[in-house]
Amino acid sequence: MLLLALSETGTRAIATGAIVAAAIVVVAVGRVIIARRVDDRFTAYHGRKVLRNLTLIVAVVAITLTWQAFAGRGGLVIGLATAGVAFAMQEVIGAVAGWFNIVSGRVFRVGDRIAMGGVEGDVIDISPLRTKMMEIGAAAGEGAEGEPGTPWVRGRQYTGRIVTVSNKATFTQPVYNYSAVFEYIWEELMLPIPHDADWREAERILLEEAQRISASAGAREAIDRMARHYPMPRQEVEPRVFLHATDDWMELRARFVVPVRTARTKKSDLTRAVKERLDEAGIEVASSTEDVTVRMAPQGPDSRPTSRPST
Repeated sequence: MLLLALSETGTRAIATGAIVAAAIVVVAVGRVIIARRVDDRFTAYHGRKVLRNLTLIVAVVAITLTWQAFAGRGGLVIGLATAGVAFAMQEVIGAVAGWFNIVSGRVFRVGDRIAMGGVEGDVIDISPLRTKMMEIGAAAGEGAEGEPGTPWVRGRQYTGRIVTVSNKATFTQPVYNYSAVFEYIWEELMLPIPHDADWREAERILLEEAQRISASAGAREAIDRMARHYPMPRQEVEPRVFLHATDDWMELRARFVVPVRTARTKKSDLTRAVKERLDEAGIEVASSTEDVTVRMAPQGPDSRPTSRPST
C-alpha cells in the first residue's frame, strides 16, 4: 500500500510538472506568435495578458484535478463555484440582459441619437456587454463646465470622444432616444424686449422667422406615422410665440420644430435673422445690465483746488 501510495504521488508530481512545463511553453510560443502577427503594441500587450491569465487558470484547474483535491465533494465545489461566479459576474449578466432588452424592445439601434447613463451621443456600436457612442455636447443650460464627465462642447455638437456605457444602464436609468421614430425636437428662442419698445412688431418678426426655419411639415408626417403605432394625442407642431410680462421686460419665447441633428444650426440662423430685423426696425433687446455715464466737471482756473498750509 505504501509503495502504491508513493507511486501515485510520484505520478501526480510528474503530471504536475508536465502541466507547469506545458503552460510555460504555451505562454512562450503565444508571445512569439503575438509579436510576429500583431503590429499594434497596445493590442499585443493585452493579448499577452489574456494569454497568460487563461493559461494560468487552465493550469490551476488541471493541477487540481490531478491531485483530486476535492474528491467526494464535487457537488459542493460546483455549487460554491457557481454562486461565486454569479456574484462576481452580476454586472456582466446585467449587461447581457440589457442587450436582450435593447434588441427585443427596440430601445435603440446603431445610428440613433440617445442619452443613456448620463451620456448623450450617436450610437456607433452595440455589443452584448456595452454600447459605444460618439459623444455630443450638452445643450445650453444643461450641465456645468468643469464638472467631471461634463462635455465642454455646447449645442449638441460632437466632442470627439467615444464613450462606452454598460447595457445594464437600460434597466437602472432612463434611456432618451432622439431619433428612433420621431427625428425632430422642439426648440425655443427667448428674447427680452423693453416695455416701452414695439414688442408687437418684435413678436411679428420672431413668428415670421420661426415659421421660415420650422420643419413643421416633416414633423407632422412623422407624428402621423407614430400615431399608427402609439395611442398618442394630437401634437401642435406649428411655430408659436408666447409672451410673458416681467418686471423688467416683455419676454417673447418662440417655440418651433427642427430636425434633431440640425438644431444648433437652425437656432443660430434664427437668432441672426431676428436680430438683424430688430435692428432694422429700431427695436432693442433688453438687458439686465445698466449703462452708467460719468460726466467730468469742466476744468478751469476757478476749479483748481486750493492748498492750505499745514499746521
